[in-house]
Amino acid sequence: MKSTYVKIVLFVLMVGLFSACGAPQTEAPAAPATETASPAAEAPTDVPPVTDTSAATELPAATDPVAATQPPVQGAIVSFANDILPIIQSRCIGCHGGDRTEEGLDLKTHASILAGSEDGPVVIPGDAVNSLLVEMVATQKMPKRGPKLTPPQVQLITDWVNQGALDN
Repeated sequence: MKSTYVKIVLFVLMVGLFSACGAPQTEAPAAPATETASPAAEAPTDVPPVTDTSAATELPAATDPVAATQPPVQGAIVSFANDILPIIQSRCIGCHGGDRTEEGLDLKTHASILAGSEDGPVVIPGDAVNSLLVEMVATQKMPKRGPKLTPPQVQLITDWVNQGALDN
């Protein structure tokens, strides 16, 4: 009985392995060409991507401020009104713009975010690495109460700052 079970498990593993190795890869639809397309965007699509095996030893993006401050994906414009403000309203306004504004930081509007806190600016447009807002959410020091921002939310804020922290 045990031998039959082992044979079945091995068969299932081998089928899974072979189907994963031999499965055709589907390609994502090509993005429309623009005048500012990078040479990397024109790379041949029949070459399989290189897998980085060191990723397993790296910190997740939410706890690694360097990873959270990478430049945005080319062509992906982050909207303050559609992407950033909803995050801020759901996670930050309770302490920074509702009935109180801790540290003098009001995050209700684009203008108040750029005005900063009593200690100075929290966003330096075009420079996420030196923006306190990005540092605080990337290191998960903020928000202090409630759930922390997810890595995609941190990346959106980082991209928005790197794109100039536009009021769009």
